[in-house]
Amino acid sequence: MNLKDYFKSRISLILLNILCLSTLSIFLFSVGNSSKTIIVIAIVWIIIVGGYFFSCYKKRKSHFDLIDKSVNNIDKKYLISEVLKEPPFIESKPYYYLLKRASKSMREEINCEKSKLKNYKEYIEQWIHEVKTPIALIKLIEENNKTSKSSALLMQLEEIDRYVEQALFYARSEDVQKDYLIKEISLEECVNTAIMRNKQGFILNHIDIEINNIDKNVYCDSKWLEFILNQVIVNAIKYRKSENPKVEIYTTEIKNGIELIVKDNGMGIPSDEINRVFEKGFTGNKGRQNTKSTGIGLYLCKKLSNKLGLRIRIESEIDTYTKIIITFPKGSFCKFD
Repeated sequence: MNLKDYFKSRISLILLNILCLSTLSIFLFSVGNSSKTIIVIAIVWIIIVGGYFFSCYKKRKSHFDLIDKSVNNIDKKYLISEVLKEPPFIESKPYYYLLKRASKSMREEINCEKSKLKNYKEYIEQWIHEVKTPIALIKLIEENNKTSKSSALLMQLEEIDRYVEQALFYARSEDVQKDYLIKEISLEECVNTAIMRNKQGFILNHIDIEINNIDKNVYCDSKWLEFILNQVIVNAIKYRKSENPKVEIYTTEIKNGIELIVKDNGMGIPSDEINRVFEKGFTGNKGRQNTKSTGIGLYLCKKLSNKLGLRIRIESEIDTYTKIIITFPKGSFCKFD
C-alpha cells in the first residue's frame, strides 16, 4: 500500500474536512474575524488533519508490511490466518474473522482429501503386494516345467512384475524418507541383482554385457538403488540395436564421488529431447515410436535419486550410444544441490 492509494481510499473524509473548513472560514469571516485569523486557523486545521492521516497511513503500512513478510516466510500459505494477529483497525476485523473461518474450512477439506489419498495409497500398496505373490508362483511353476516358450513367458512375467513394482515405488515416492535406510552397501551386489532380474531379456535379445570395476562400496539404500538400476537396464534392453547389441556397466572415480555408468550402443536419444527425458510422461518421438513407453521409469529414477542424495544424468548420441551416469558422493549421506 502506497501513500497515493491510501489518500484515494480516504477521499470522502478529505472532502468532508475541506467542506467543514470552508464552512468554518465563511462563518468566522461573517462574524468579523480578520483574514489572518482565518488563515492561521485553516493552517492549524490542515496540519492536524494531515498529521492524523499520515499517522494512520504509517500504522496501516506497517501492519500490511508485517502481513506481507509473514506470507513470504511461511511455506504453507493457507496457514497465514494462524500466524496473523488481530488487526488494530475496526473495519478490518470482520475480514480477519472471515479469513479465519475460511482457513479452518480449507484445512478440514485438505485433511479430508489427505485421508482419502492415504487410504487409496494403502490399498494400492496392499494390492501390489498381493498380486506379486501369484506372479512369483507362476514364475516358479514355469521354471520347474520349462518348454521352448518358457524364456519368452518368463520375460513377459518379469515385465508384468516390473510394472507392478513401478506402481509401488511411484506410490511411495512422495515419502521415500520413511522407507529407506542409508548405509554402506556393495555396488557390485546391486548391479548383479538388477542384471539377474533381466537375464531373460539379455538372453532372448542376444545382448552382450560387459561389467568392469564395480567392486565398490557406496552409501545408499540397496532396495531403491536396485529399482533405479532395473529401470535403466530395462531401457537399455528395450531400445537396443538390432545388430550386435551391447550393454557396458562400469565405474569411474571423480573428485568427492564415484560414478556408475550404464552404457548401451542402442538407438540413442535426439539432442532436442535429451533435456526432457526425466520429465514425467515424456516418451519422445524419434527412434521410440514402435515401442510402448509410459514415460514414468526415468522420471522415478530422477525423483528417487534426488531424494537419496544421488545425481543422475544422461548423455547420448542418436544411433550410437546412451549413457546413464549415477553419481554417489563419497563418505556419509550427503544430498547434492
